[in-house]
Amino acid sequence: MTRLFLVRHGETEWSANGRHTSVTDLPLTKAGEAQSRSLLGHLDPAAFGLVLSSPRQRARRSAELAGFVDAYEPQIEENLAEWSYGDYEGLTREQINESDPDWSIWSGTTPGGETGPEVTARVSQVIDRVLAAGVEQAICFAHGHSLRALTMCWLGLDVVHGAQFELDTATISVLSDEKDGQGVERWNARPV
Repeated sequence: MTRLFLVRHGETEWSANGRHTSVTDLPLTKAGEAQSRSLLGHLDPAAFGLVLSSPRQRARRSAELAGFVDAYEPQIEENLAEWSYGDYEGLTREQINESDPDWSIWSGTTPGGETGPEVTARVSQVIDRVLAAGVEQAICFAHGHSLRALTMCWLGLDVVHGAQFELDTATISVLSDEKDGQGVERWNARPV
């Protein structure tokens, strides 16, 4: 059995105001740093046989503030990077909908960005890496849309269903791989 923990990074300026952020490498806000520090003590770094992070500083810094440092520092996994928004980078959904009223990252076309099938192929490689590691528990620090896409792949669902899985900043979700199949053990949970 494998349990895969997913941690969305803390707040950035753009996540706070709803701007799509993929390749822009923004730091955490002061609130985002506090959110990430609140994870400290709720995740024991020694409990994970594999620790992965998106290459973006917001994910790496969240892992660091959550206690994943030194021997537990995450391995950078390029396939955990956020869904590429192409020409829509830095725009809010409302701004995008002014010129493309029906657009959604889950079902629309993103000029210059990734498609759902491309993201699915990419995050499926993360799942393959986790399962091939043969560890009881793994953890990934990454982004809202990429982690939701990864979850859809884990569950064997089309990526379009990720729209129904809201994922807040600095939350913990847990996926499980049991004899009866892959499922969601916990979703979008704040440390308590």
